[in-house]
Amino acid sequence: MDLVILNFFTMFRRRSNSHHSEEDDSLQSESKVSELKTAMGPLSGRSLKYCDDACLRRYLEARNWNIDKAKKMLDETLKWRSAFKPEEISWEEVAIEGETGKVYRASFHDRHGRSVLILRPGMQNTQSLDNQMRHLVYLIENAIFNLPEGQEQMAWLIDFTGWSLSTNVPIKSARETINILQNHYPERLAVAFLYNPPRIFEAFWKVVKYFLDAKTFQKVKFVYPKNKDSVELMRSFFDEENLPTEFGGRAKLKYDHEEFSRLMAQDDIKAANSWGFDRQPEKVFHLGSKHYGAEVVPEPVGVAPSAS
Repeated sequence: MDLVILNFFTMFRRRSNSHHSEEDDSLQSESKVSELKTAMGPLSGRSLKYCDDACLRRYLEARNWNIDKAKKMLDETLKWRSAFKPEEISWEEVAIEGETGKVYRASFHDRHGRSVLILRPGMQNTQSLDNQMRHLVYLIENAIFNLPEGQEQMAWLIDFTGWSLSTNVPIKSARETINILQNHYPERLAVAFLYNPPRIFEAFWKVVKYFLDAKTFQKVKFVYPKNKDSVELMRSFFDEENLPTEFGGRAKLKYDHEEFSRLMAQDDIKAANSWGFDRQPEKVFHLGSKHYGAEVVPEPVGVAPSAS
């Protein structure tokens, strides 16, 4: 009996210590957020809206809770956002980049409710690096806008179908993508699965990986259909019924550019309202020989519906 009582109190003490440790970590986190807020000084407009507590926490985490480094990183992002104006990019501006579905937001989430971006580098259809980056930034912003409450991160699925040296993403483009993701969207990426890259990708990866910081590098996962462990890891993030067949799942994936454009047109209006500026719903843009006006389009259906 004495041994049972001793074990009970030992277990209780451990749980109590763990609980207190979590409380201490939370208090320390809030204290750091408050310090960073003070260090940033008075903000206004979109900078004030952008720098909420969750945002400050992400920048602190990206810089290992160092106030000075987090402030420098956030200052640079605010300057970048002021010049780049990612929240003002409309689908109309980048729709041509999306015609082949080389990057788009999937209609499903991962098991944690994260938005999912599907990237298919073998479907590259344009030459302008600036436009390609605006397209990517637009979709990152859209993925974040569509996150459920309480979730701050997205997942990337990268399909190498059709990828070759001739369709290879230039090193400059890869470096700029990494720069934007790491420096201006810290802690927004939960995981990036590179599915079945060809052997010739190894040479490209040997160069690109040096642009990744340690935190981002740990989030990149290679998946090969014949490697059971890598497949199981990916399936721990995704329901097999939602995962497209291109990634070893059961869902039939078909990118419909017109349907996706309707969805983005509606999201543009909602996102603009959330940022506090108007985007005219009667604005009509052209896709090929067709015209789409956000005020007349029906409610969107899934771009890549799950198999039933």
